[in-house]
Amino acid sequence: MKRVVFITIFIVLAIACSKRGSDAIVIDDMMGNMDDGGNQSGLSFTPCENGMAGEYPCNGYDLLGRISLGTFGAQAGNDIWGWTDASTGKEYAIVGLTDGTVFVDISDTENLIYLGKLPTATAASTWRDIKVYEDHAFIVSEADDHGMQVFDLTKLRGLTGTSQTFTADARYTGFGNAHNIVINEATGFAYPVGTARDDAFNGGAHFINIQDPNNPIAAGGYGESGYSHDAQVVTYNGPDTDYIGAEIYIGANETNVIIADVSDKENPVEISSLTYGNRAYTHQGWFTEDQRYFILGDELDEVNFGVNSRTLIFDFSDLDNPVLHDEYLGPTAAIDHNGYVKGNEFFLANYTAGVRVLDIASIGGKNITEIGFFDTFPSSDVAGFDGVWSVYPYFDSGKIVISDSNRGLFVVKKSN
Repeated sequence: MKRVVFITIFIVLAIACSKRGSDAIVIDDMMGNMDDGGNQSGLSFTPCENGMAGEYPCNGYDLLGRISLGTFGAQAGNDIWGWTDASTGKEYAIVGLTDGTVFVDISDTENLIYLGKLPTATAASTWRDIKVYEDHAFIVSEADDHGMQVFDLTKLRGLTGTSQTFTADARYTGFGNAHNIVINEATGFAYPVGTARDDAFNGGAHFINIQDPNNPIAAGGYGESGYSHDAQVVTYNGPDTDYIGAEIYIGANETNVIIADVSDKENPVEISSLTYGNRAYTHQGWFTEDQRYFILGDELDEVNFGVNSRTLIFDFSDLDNPVLHDEYLGPTAAIDHNGYVKGNEFFLANYTAGVRVLDIASIGGKNITEIGFFDTFPSSDVAGFDGVWSVYPYFDSGKIVISDSNRGLFVVKKSN
């Protein structure tokens, strides 16, 4: 049965599941997150030729390797992040799954090495999120009472392939479930968001000092603007001179975007908030590197309004008065999910349409163009919740790691 049949059902169930946010487990369960088998040792290099890399549609990106969910012993995947070991130069993918987090050595793409799994702290959950600070992974989940796991990534050094079951080095339990975690590496603070709506911070941000990674310390929180589904926190160095050096929090808060100064952990202050037309679910966003523009995705506008993948660009030149600058519509009806900026490129996890790469060099002139893609979900580009959950484009080698909720880990790279 085609996914469009489920659109009306989804809208009803999304409201019923609002405690958890909008990343739709209900639709995923209806569709079935069955892994397609894959190559247990990882697919080898497959160039993008004539618009295909093997079975995968592509433009300008080659497939370096893949590991299926079956290899990880998981039913579905979710978030992804990366870590480079500065002492060895090795690169690792950190992949969130329903039942835990796995670690893969991607240094030799002809031999991707699954090193092992850190099981979930409590129960399985569709939602898990990971960030890295000072050679440690910080992991949260929507699983009840999960808290924040801390894992020392240097334990991966020297491992060669017999997959292990790891244990966390620390666990912070100052909150239970969380939808996401943000880290400002410049200050050493973590910001779990999307916690219980009736907690001390209304599902907003908890402030945690992680400067000593294995000894996380509660440092307050911010909940005046309500539940944050996702966020970014930066030490500000953008065009608004009133806030240079401040620690600025940008929250995607379901119905609006909020900007707050969280420099003083005991006295966070909202700076401004904004909304936009055809709003359905304000989901996630990321600054351009000059911190002038904020690129935002609304997760449900494609479903509710029938638009193609829509990316909103806000001008944050004046943090007290942010304004909508532009809208970019992609070539498919697929739902946008997580997006990240690297240089003049925006890497968008676009669910059934895979990862789309946008040239944002001329974003100020409202000239955004798609310059490449890799589609891990070749069967359709409909507005559904299968396919790519997230993408990590920050390895110095140029490798890009992709988590597909149905098919596992993909490693791709721009074609020569």
